[in-house]
Amino acid sequence: MRELYETAYESKPPLIDGLLYPGTYLLAGAPKLGKSFLVAQLAYHVSTGTPLWNYPVRKGTVLYLALEDDNQRLQNRIYQMFDMAIADQLYFATHARQLGKGLDEQLERFVREHPDTRLIIIDTLQKIREVGGEMYSYASDYDIITRLKNFAGCHGLCLILVHHTRKQKADDVFDMISGTNGLLGAADGAFLLQKPKRTANQATLDISGRDQQDQRLHLYRNEEKLCWELERSETELWKAPPDAILEAVAALVTPENPEWCGSPTELVKALAADMKANALTMKLNINTGRLYREHGIRYWSSRTHDGRKISLRYAPEGA
Repeated sequence: MRELYETAYESKPPLIDGLLYPGTYLLAGAPKLGKSFLVAQLAYHVSTGTPLWNYPVRKGTVLYLALEDDNQRLQNRIYQMFDMAIADQLYFATHARQLGKGLDEQLERFVREHPDTRLIIIDTLQKIREVGGEMYSYASDYDIITRLKNFAGCHGLCLILVHHTRKQKADDVFDMISGTNGLLGAADGAFLLQKPKRTANQATLDISGRDQQDQRLHLYRNEEKLCWELERSETELWKAPPDAILEAVAALVTPENPEWCGSPTELVKALAADMKANALTMKLNINTGRLYREHGIRYWSSRTHDGRKISLRYAPEGA
């Protein structure tokens, strides 16, 4: 426990605040319900850095494997949704190999060529699965998500797998995801898109994940653009209250004074903090991500022959 608290882990900021984080997600829904339009929106907004439904977005390269489409259908869909707007960091493919039969190498090659890749969408999961007798076992479902999750974790990106739902209803809506519980058990989160009836323009998007609170968004489909728009959210996103220590660090490290370096004891004095030096170090270790997200301050802690050293630098994203 002490070692855990004394380690500062690299921050993993969300792609879309409160909505999408690095990791591996399932996006499930009935066939022909609008899932491909929804992931196309996610792809476009991340690749351009434009807010989605008032959620802030961090820009990066996106790869969208539209494996159930051909180029003409994809062209028509993207043009109808986004008109003549061009996203230079959005890449498409309509063919890919299966997992374990070349896809792994294809994805690795793409990320090497585009090191700023933030999001990869695979539409659909079934297209990249090996066909075999173990196809629907818990172990095989868990294994395929784990393999993709390891890839996403290694590169610090988000991977969305488009999938289908069963016809039968369930008390827990996420139990409607086709396959065994191994899929959701291994994934970092899931999105479930549902309509009250197929011809309706309204839908609900249920969201559950390890790095975010559960949400239900009510969406409606723009009949002209066929984009999903936010009508309302059932859940107000929880926001941590202001932290006095982090606020004090933000007052110390500013655009005018962008760097600070010293021992934990010196930092306690600089902040006029009423706490011990080791407690301050632990607090900053634990809140490294929050310090960067909320205040744009990078934090490092290291041991030297003279003792522990803390470095702080004002370096907000995009600066």
